[in-house]
Amino acid sequence: MIDLDRVSDPELLRAVAKVQDAEIRRLHDRLTTLTRQLAAAQNADAATIQEQLALLEKELREAHERAYRTGSERRPRPDTDVPKAEKKPAKGHGPTAQPRLPIEEMPTHLLDAADATCPSCGGGLEVWEGQTEDSEEVDVVDIQYVLKKHRRQKYRCRCGGCVETAPGPLKLIPGGRYSLDFAVHVALEKYCSHLPLERQTKRMARAGLIIESQTLWDQLFGLSRCFKDVMARLHEYLLSKDVLLADETRWPLLGVTGRATKNWFDWVLVAEDAVLHSIHETRSNEAADAVLGQFDGVLLTDGYGVYQSRAQAIGFVQAHDWCHARRRFIDAESTAPETAKTILDHIGTLFLIEREIVAEFNGMNLDDALALRHRRRQERSKPIVQEIGRIAAEVRALSDSPIARAVKYLENQWAGLIRFLDDPRIPITSNAAEAALRCLVLGRNNHFGSKSKRGTEVAAMFYSLIESAKMNDLDPGAYLRHGAAAFLRGERVPLPHELREAGIILPRLIPPAGAAIEAVAGS
Repeated sequence: MIDLDRVSDPELLRAVAKVQDAEIRRLHDRLTTLTRQLAAAQNADAATIQEQLALLEKELREAHERAYRTGSERRPRPDTDVPKAEKKPAKGHGPTAQPRLPIEEMPTHLLDAADATCPSCGGGLEVWEGQTEDSEEVDVVDIQYVLKKHRRQKYRCRCGGCVETAPGPLKLIPGGRYSLDFAVHVALEKYCSHLPLERQTKRMARAGLIIESQTLWDQLFGLSRCFKDVMARLHEYLLSKDVLLADETRWPLLGVTGRATKNWFDWVLVAEDAVLHSIHETRSNEAADAVLGQFDGVLLTDGYGVYQSRAQAIGFVQAHDWCHARRRFIDAESTAPETAKTILDHIGTLFLIEREIVAEFNGMNLDDALALRHRRRQERSKPIVQEIGRIAAEVRALSDSPIARAVKYLENQWAGLIRFLDDPRIPITSNAAEAALRCLVLGRNNHFGSKSKRGTEVAAMFYSLIESAKMNDLDPGAYLRHGAAAFLRGERVPLPHELREAGIILPRLIPPAGAAIEAVAGS
């Protein structure tokens, strides 16, 4: 057998490809013939043909894999007449701009006196005023944890009737030793950088701070109490939206040994400017009701049946995601390459049209952008969707074959899949919901879940607030610090999108390089 990975001769590769294509066509034709015979066969004949079909499907799959080396969900985009966009400069060509790094001006480098001589005449070199050769250097400065000694001045009246003390720094825990910035730092390390508390204690110990993981948890819980009301308002805000994306994934509940005892589930709701995570014990109707409330807009989901039942019970409109339909035809590509490829190419064109529509917006207001999207979808996307439906309706295959399952999924979700054609507010994919789950999945892979129901609530809160801050171009640490400080002062804590809409710019949490994080603050 020829190892194609080691063949560089293009003529040989073309010859091999022709042979493999011919073999695939032969097997496919034989499979089609046997399928027709099976439909007309009875009893023993049917069983024999069924065995032959199974063998042929295996041969066809192996041949296709040899020819095309399938196995990735990634496919080339369909060819179009649209001119290609200019390529971005390749990475690695020139230094990457670092606008967020603090700048530290270093002293001017000077020659040693012994080197300040001219190699031509031996005369002394003199400073050329105003002339330097400049360069940049990225350096690292370790985070420092320091003890800050606070002295609160006392005041008294000459009458002896009263004594007043100047206020100290804001405290999450009355009389506590740890600063607000320290608690925010711990939250970011765990829920943004996915660093378990035990690992944080080891890093802190290397920097000189001796602390227990329970103490870090106390800081997280103290910080979370500042945002309890915010979560309720964030949930209410999302349910007021016209269109939401939804998805869910497992979240382990750990026992006292640190091993997962059962799986709970994180449900996520996503809008263009907000994300809400909520972790529940099940994926049942009851959990869905708690997440969706009385939502009466459009909910874009995958094919999970609970959403359909809740749509009927609650009254919201359900739309379906074309990415999930696409994945099923990718699975069917090895056994029904011609049909699957045709449908996959059509779906790829739908995604391409959506990207081109967005490129046309070019500063339009929302109403004009939605009107444009509706026109383009009717003109360009609708005929393609109709063609996909026509091809799927003509497929004749065994009920348990991958292509039959893909077509079945398409038929079952068809009403929700085509809904985007008439409603320009609806995306054609719920990828944004899957992306919103990515932070939680990374956390799950690193610190393995939560040890208690309270732990699930704290995790869901921080994932919600951090990701919502990012969606509104806010530094997550700056938002957490701003919100907690507002709560401790008795003020209303704003939602992330409210800060963006008000044009409020928050200072970043991390101070200039070399500055210390206030780890311990005594009174």
